[in-house]
Amino acid sequence: MTEVRFYHLQRTSLEAALPKLLERTLARGQRAVVMAGSGERVEALTAQLWTYDPNSFLPHGSKRDGRPERQPVWLTDQDENPNKATVLFLTDGAQSGAVSGFELCVEMLDGQDDAAVAAGRQRWAAYKEAGHSLVYYQQDDNGRWQEKAKG
Repeated sequence: MTEVRFYHLQRTSLEAALPKLLERTLARGQRAVVMAGSGERVEALTAQLWTYDPNSFLPHGSKRDGRPERQPVWLTDQDENPNKATVLFLTDGAQSGAVSGFELCVEMLDGQDDAAVAAGRQRWAAYKEAGHSLVYYQQDDNGRWQEKAKG
């Protein structure tokens, strides 16, 4: 079964947390799909990944760039895996019917949005019922990730 990790963003924005998690994914030799809530959001995240750190390079692309097979990180608003990724990042409340096709699914929850947190709790229950391995991380006062629950 797929391991599903929930990251409850409380001190850091998605735009700040996502690049660091993607860097770790690539460092492990894995490919990723980042699924966002809209095409506009895909383009905003794409721009953010190019500019988040002037001393870093995070290779990625989207439909606008084409050639998904060459992209280690693929950003999309569709439920797809055109770059044959093993890690799926779900942002903006995006949901996938293909979670089982990945080794790891990372759910990014906006802790400032009560509706997003409530929806995340519902997805946790659904993943658990489906037999996935679950881990919940929450940021501490210093912004570090702390494991808070397993399921």
